Amino acid sequence: MERARDVRQLPKAHLHLHFTGSMRPATLLELADKYGIHLPEALRGGQPPKLRATDERGWFRFQRLYDAARSCLRAPEDIQRLVRETAEEDVRDGSRWLEIQVDPTSYAPRLGGLIPALEVILDAVDRASRDTGLPIRVLVAANRMKHPLDARTLARLAVRYRDRGVVGFGLSNDERRGFARDFDRAFAIAREGGLLAAPHGGELAGPASVRDCLDDLRAVRVGHGVRAAEDPRLLARLAASGVTCEVCPASNVALGVYDKPGDVPVRRLWEAGVPVALGADDPLLFGSRLAAQYELVREHHGFTDPELAELARQSLRASLAPEPVRTELLREVDAWLVPSRAEGGRDGRQEAEREHGATR
Repeated sequence: MERARDVRQLPKAHLHLHFTGSMRPATLLELADKYGIHLPEALRGGQPPKLRATDERGWFRFQRLYDAARSCLRAPEDIQRLVRETAEEDVRDGSRWLEIQVDPTSYAPRLGGLIPALEVILDAVDRASRDTGLPIRVLVAANRMKHPLDARTLARLAVRYRDRGVVGFGLSNDERRGFARDFDRAFAIAREGGLLAAPHGGELAGPASVRDCLDDLRAVRVGHGVRAAEDPRLLARLAASGVTCEVCPASNVALGVYDKPGDVPVRRLWEAGVPVALGADDPLLFGSRLAAQYELVREHHGFTDPELAELARQSLRASLAPEPVRTELLREVDAWLVPSRAEGGRDGRQEAEREHGATR
């Protein structure tokens, strides 16, 4: 029986990763000590905190922990460290293209204002990309918990910095709060400025929140989107339109959306023809990074190596990587499927090519 390939060697794009949530736990502790910040015990224990955000109290606790971690990012050098270490972790996991999501208003009070905060973040992204060789782009995300006028300000800012690496516009936080249509003008500003629409939906709220992302915000990608699996007609619509769901299996379980990894409907989305891009969401709080998501669907959903390769292809196709970059990375995914001489030589290579052809 052929040995399973190392998913860390599988070239892939990482399309769902939040800024503060990408931090290494050890870095959080060091920054907290540096600034004399008392962290909640759940962030100091060395293990991912126990979370269940399916009710308002649980989501508040999750948000409180996230805010506590964010409060430790106080200077440009902290931002630079976070982005560099995040890129290093992604490179180890086989990420060849990273799109990281950030709400710069959260960092503005400590970094001199909204525009300086975004410039600090983009400078850190440029430096980390040069240092690690990992291409990194930014999605600016508005917050559902804030006024829609704030989202419009962010959309205009995001468009202004399109030439500095901002490629998309998102909408994060609890999708059970407010209506997607309240943010339609912000997304229109972003879309008219050439940015991709990638709002969150279908995680804490049901299929209707995914439909709202499509109808009101004209989403090209949906952050999470897993609850679409509850509506066959919506699945068919996503498949027909080619809208990618950024699925974060470990996050879904950690937040209590599903009880166990096998319950996350990755296979249902896959079989319906919905493009899927696996993401880590907030590794700081959920305890696992990108490669672990591929391992999870392998272990709990029976994804074969050719199917994992196709998931990687779907992440690359949904990315904003330039076409020549995407084409080369897709070739490298094909190469990952080809066994070494010791694993089967020419016959094994032909078999891998047949398997690959069956997944297209």
